[in-house]
Amino acid sequence: MKGGSSLKNTTFERSSINNIRVHVLPTKQFKTFAISVYIGSPLTEETVTPIALTPHVLRRGTKAYPETKAFREKLDDLYGAGFGFDIFKRGDYQIVQFRMDIIEDRYVNESGKSLLAQAIGFLGGAITEPALEDNHFIEKYVEAEKLTVSRKIEAVINDKIRYAEERCMQEMCKNEPYRLFQLGTIEALQSLSAASLHEKYRAWLQEAPIDIYVVGNTTLAEVSEYVANAIQLKRESAATYNLRSTYHEVKQVRTVIEKLDIKQGKLNMGLRTNATYADELYSALLMYNGVLGGYPHSKLFINVREKASLAYYASSRLDGHKGILAIRSGIEMENYEKASEIIQQQLEAMRQGDITELELSQTQAMIANQLREINDSAFEMISFDYNSVLSGVERSVIELIDAIEKVDRPQITKVAQKVQLDTLYFLRDQKGD
Repeated sequence: MKGGSSLKNTTFERSSINNIRVHVLPTKQFKTFAISVYIGSPLTEETVTPIALTPHVLRRGTKAYPETKAFREKLDDLYGAGFGFDIFKRGDYQIVQFRMDIIEDRYVNESGKSLLAQAIGFLGGAITEPALEDNHFIEKYVEAEKLTVSRKIEAVINDKIRYAEERCMQEMCKNEPYRLFQLGTIEALQSLSAASLHEKYRAWLQEAPIDIYVVGNTTLAEVSEYVANAIQLKRESAATYNLRSTYHEVKQVRTVIEKLDIKQGKLNMGLRTNATYADELYSALLMYNGVLGGYPHSKLFINVREKASLAYYASSRLDGHKGILAIRSGIEMENYEKASEIIQQQLEAMRQGDITELELSQTQAMIANQLREINDSAFEMISFDYNSVLSGVERSVIELIDAIEKVDRPQITKVAQKVQLDTLYFLRDQKGD
């Protein structure tokens, strides 16, 4: 049986309120409402750090609940509603996602105002009506959260696996916005004041694309009414994303060797796939990454780690909106040449179409199962649909599963022949050459 045949097609209904896009999936599948607000901005040196700091400050209090204690107590009053945020990159954009989940009214003895209306009101207040003093952010909140973000950046520096990944991307994309880390820099944090941050925050809300998602037992009309009441922003235009694929020819592979006080080498490679989520070849691109290094049965894991015993870990990761594939591995210092050679042998095997039926079928099964699991989580359904907003190409879970199951060896080979190794980055100890 084909993987998509047992799934129900889920279709979001959409509208626009004050140049804010609203997406609603009416369903009785869940006992809670899932709410996500995505606010995206092009990655720039000037804005990446203040935007990263902003949600940390917004969670400290609102105009209605200016004290952090009262802010959190209100969530408890809403039957323990969950509230949080993430900051990440998609292509050359920095995305802030606010999340909230709240129980559906029919499961509690609630009378009066809808819990969904209260949740959207609370979230809207948290984003657009923060606690202020002297017409800017509260200074003690800003200073405390600058320290929070600094520690998060330092944690990445101290985690040498993540550090090597970030450094590889910085070197590979040194002339592109993608080089910027989504949390910004400690140096830029230090220069931000409560007043300057508030000024940048106001510009951010005016200029960035904003998408509000709700999944649960509701309607588009109901959610649109709640959003209109909760968010009073006067936005002049509806900003959109521009994540179109561009061909990037690699003229010469760059090799970067960095030395730190470490005991295990980190060998990372950055590759240009010259294909993105918006392309027809996207399903084959997913399969390429899966066969190469996405799973325990993949070529990198089997050939580099298991057979050759050259790596503690070896895998690949795809940013489908940027069209970049990152390979990472942990090796002994003296195995740099051998590991580099055998990893590149796997890339050549992919270009030659050296893919077994077992690799093909196992990868199709793994990706299809992951896609099926999306429909078990309201937030995963939201995240998947948001890909269509970013890319401008609508693609359902069922359609993608069907496409994955139809991918054959020639299609993966076609993708493989477009993939180009761009940067080889090796993080090693201070001793060797």
